[in-house]
Amino acid sequence: MDRSKALAALSALAHETRLDLIRLLTPRGEEGMAAGQIAESLGMPAPRLSFHLSALEQAGLLKSRKAARNVFYSVDPHGIGRTISYVLNDCCSDHPEVLAACAHRRQGAEAASGTEKT
Repeated sequence: MDRSKALAALSALAHETRLDLIRLLTPRGEEGMAAGQIAESLGMPAPRLSFHLSALEQAGLLKSRKAARNVFYSVDPHGIGRTISYVLNDCCSDHPEVLAACAHRRQGAEAASGTEKT
């Protein structure tokens, strides 16, 4: 990922509504959600939602597909992964403490959810 794409993705993520969208859509996988369902879930008017969805899609973090009269949005896992990888590899140079903090968070989340690996 080049620097300008990484900056666009990080800029798109630097908004609480957009982070809420990523949190909402990530567990739904490729199926995603219809725009109307997203608006209802977040209690957001359609024009405002459209603005945020567009920003995330242009940054390569969301995908959209039309089905009949609906537009479905889903997280682009490759876009999210490339963005995180850029920060870890290019910015943090695979610093061991940064990587350990990332692994620690994942293990802490697994422990909290009762899915910790032994």
